This record gives sequence, C-alpha cells and structure tokens, in this order.
Amino acid sequence: MGRRPARPRPAPPAHAATAPSAHHETPRPVWDHRGPARDGGRRCGRARDLCRCRGHGRCGRWERPLRASRTHRESHRRTRATYTRLMPPTDDATPQPIVRLRAVRKAFNATPILRGVDLDLPTGETTVILGPSGCGKSVTLKHIVGLLTPDEGEIWFENTRVDQTPEHKLGPIRRQIGLLFQLSALFDSMTVAENVEFPLLEADEGTPQDRAQRVQEALDTVGMHGYERRLPAELSGGQRKRVALARAIVVRPRVMLYDEPTTGLDPIRADGIDKLVVKLKQTLGVTSLVVTHDLTSAKKVADRVVVMFHGEIIAEGSYDDMLRSEDPRIQRFMRGEYHAEDDAPAAQGERAPAPTQRERTGAA
Repeated sequence: MGRRPARPRPAPPAHAATAPSAHHETPRPVWDHRGPARDGGRRCGRARDLCRCRGHGRCGRWERPLRASRTHRESHRRTRATYTRLMPPTDDATPQPIVRLRAVRKAFNATPILRGVDLDLPTGETTVILGPSGCGKSVTLKHIVGLLTPDEGEIWFENTRVDQTPEHKLGPIRRQIGLLFQLSALFDSMTVAENVEFPLLEADEGTPQDRAQRVQEALDTVGMHGYERRLPAELSGGQRKRVALARAIVVRPRVMLYDEPTTGLDPIRADGIDKLVVKLKQTLGVTSLVVTHDLTSAKKVADRVVVMFHGEIIAEGSYDDMLRSEDPRIQRFMRGEYHAEDDAPAAQGERAPAPTQRERTGAA
C-alpha cells in the first residue's frame, strides 16, 4: 500500500516576515507553544516564559493559532505578565514621589512652625532637608510618619492621605516606614537582638525562627554581627546608631526617615553612618529623607537637597546648586556664618487649635 502523500505546509502568518515591533506597540495575535502541530505548525524552541515571538516575530519562527482553552489562556496570561516584567524602562521615565506634602502648616501654641510646606520624596532617591536648628525639619518628619497632624494642608503616602487616616488604620502605612531617631531611642533593659526584634513582635510577624533570621540579617547589614547579647549601655554612640538603624530596616521598609543621624558622632563614626545610608539605598532601593544640618553628611548622601528656613522651603536642587545660590540666607548657612536675622523670633498672631487625640497619644 502506497504512502500517503505529505500534506502541504500552510503559509506562515503574515506577521512572521515583518520586522520585530517595539515593546510598546499593540501586540499581534497570540500563538501556541505546545510543540509540533498536526496542521504543520512548528515549535518555537524556547521556554514558554522566555519566548518573545508572540506577535513580535523575534525568533524568526511561527506557530499555529492558540485554541481557546482555559489552560492555555492561563499559560499565556502568565507569559504576558513575564513579558511586562521584561519591558525596559523608557528613557523619559522619572521617579514618582511616594510621599507628598502640600501646603502643610503647623503651629504650637501661638508659634507657627511650618508655614505652607510643599515637599515631594521621589521613589528610590535620597532627599536631604538642610536648615538651622528650630526651622521645622524634625516636625516635618513627624508629620510624614503620622505622629503629628497638620493644622492645614495634605500629607500623602502614595494614594493614601495620612492626615485623614484614623490612628487605628495607620499601622499598614507605618510598617512601610523606617525611622532612625536622633538619640537612637533603644530600650536600655533589652539586648541588641531584643531591640531589633521589637517591631517584628509588635506586628506579630513570622515565627520565632523567622524573626531570629531577620534580626541577624539586619545586624549583618549594619556591621553589628556578634553584638546580639550586649546591652545598649555597653555600646558606643556609633554602635547604638547602627543598632537603631538595624531596628528600622528589619521591617523591610520602603521609606527610611533619618532624624539627625550623625548628631553626637565623631567624623569617623559619622562617615560610617553616611556610608550605611548610601548602602541601604543601593542594596534595598529604599526612598530616604535625611534631616540634618551636617553639611559634610548632606554632600555624601544627597540626591536632592531642600533648604528650610523659619518653617518654609526656600530652595531645592543639588548640593552644588546650594553652594552657588545667591540667597544670602543659604550663603550664610553653607559658609557657617552667624547672623542675627537667623535667630529672629517667629511671627505671632497664628494660634494653634487644641491638640488632637493622635497628638496626645501618638508620640507615646
């Protein structure tokens, strides 16, 4: 009995001969990757998750049309998700702010502290707030984390308005923010490991073994391996800062807030803290806000510098932009020159409302 004549191979789809299209163009029909087909289709030869021939002709081969089955719809949905992750960022992409302050005002008794502050924290960047003592830098930081509420204005964390969120619902936001206090704020009666583990216990995260592993990872990151059983009284000032930083990053925050991180440290220890700030940005990709009046520290860590004076932001840009500024207030600050105007009392006449429940209990 003679052999059955070979079936003629159908012509390839029209898109197979076209040039590869860009990622952002509308994709062409999806093609199956299940292997040799009875109707003459050919196998792509690449793993399903890595194949880019879907509507783009990248591999120079063509496939038979995908049949409408639930299994393959699911598989190609995963393929499209992988495809999206592989898309390179466009050149004109700019970091979007993860934290936004709009026209924020705050007064204590009759003294205004913040006078219409507008501030953005671009994702993945380190922003430094420079300014003399008492200008409102730390008060701004406390508003971001929700320890204070503004008298006027708006505070946003992504799409959530922090100043209008009830206290009992702020937990999910605060768990995405790490805070390094100016004086470290370690618990004297707890060991180093217990201090670092404390926020994990408060959030009831993981098993004891998981928490121990995360504590060890955080201590390794800040160079404090081997100090787990020591008490804060047995540590130097720089070591206490490192432990406090480990406690802040153990929750794996997306935003880090540093309140005068180099205060009270000698230049060598201060440089160590500065290098840790840069390291956390590079390795963890955190968005950082550093409040300081240490010019050396600001120059080392800042992607962007904001200058605050008497509760107002008077300039922003790079560190070199501040050095070239013609504003006499900025010139005096950058040169470290005293002027009586810098100590001028705040204007009177603005009275603050009675403290809210959050302000009475939130700082505890």
